Amino acid sequence: MADTSLIRPDGAATDWTIPQNWGAYSQEDHATWDTLFERQVRLLPGRVTPEFLEGLDVLRLSKPGIPDFEELSDRLMKATGWQVVAVPGLVPDDVFFDHLANRRFVSGNFIRRPDQLDYLQEPDVFHDVFGHVPLLVNPVFADYMQAYGQGGQRAAAAGAIDRLSRLYWYTVEFGLVKSGDELKIYGAGIVSSSSESIFALEDPSPNRIGFDLRRLMRTKYRIDDFQQNYFVIDSFENLLDQTLNTDFGPIYDELHGASDIEIEAILPTDRVYTRGTQHYARTKDGA
Repeated sequence: MADTSLIRPDGAATDWTIPQNWGAYSQEDHATWDTLFERQVRLLPGRVTPEFLEGLDVLRLSKPGIPDFEELSDRLMKATGWQVVAVPGLVPDDVFFDHLANRRFVSGNFIRRPDQLDYLQEPDVFHDVFGHVPLLVNPVFADYMQAYGQGGQRAAAAGAIDRLSRLYWYTVEFGLVKSGDELKIYGAGIVSSSSESIFALEDPSPNRIGFDLRRLMRTKYRIDDFQQNYFVIDSFENLLDQTLNTDFGPIYDELHGASDIEIEAILPTDRVYTRGTQHYARTKDGA
């Protein structure tokens, strides 16, 4: 996602884009991508929403090595009118929202080191491209991402970016979707992580709660470890509908000054799929 106070690096355009410079990737860089890719495609079938796997096929991401953004964008443009542009890392909120609103997905052009396979604080090309881009082939999710960008521009004007950022976190990054009687993962932070792909669905620790826009926008989240809450949408169509047909202005007014909801809390009004034990988080926090 974005950051609020960053300085544009030398060499970046005014919209913070830079050349991907695909030819500069080393053999080790490509091998790191391949290792991460192979690990995830073994784990994800049966766990991830089918639309994600369809996107992998359409974009031909099984081709070895880090994808060339120009080739990737050609395929994505034909599917839904989106393209992938390279940036040095995190970008300011207004830049991020403008790119999304114009169907441009920003991706870091660097990849983690081999000793960082399991955790990287700043999103790299694997997280951004493997985690996010396949779902942009799906027309409904592609429209949702554009709508989110447009909503971000309005939220910035209303001073409500913090509230809206939670919507992105709990959907685009760490969302679950109901698929028949099962839950599937679709958030990029999950699908790009081997350990969280399992934890999000199978561990008894986290809460899994039905999507509720106002509740979600008041809920804290973790940036440094597995999530303690996962919100479950009914479908991408429902998520898009709520985004397009909700007047966020009154919601921002309503939530202004409202207290945050603690991460592990279960409310009487929640639609609970799993009441988590929170064992993992309490163990990590030393409780």
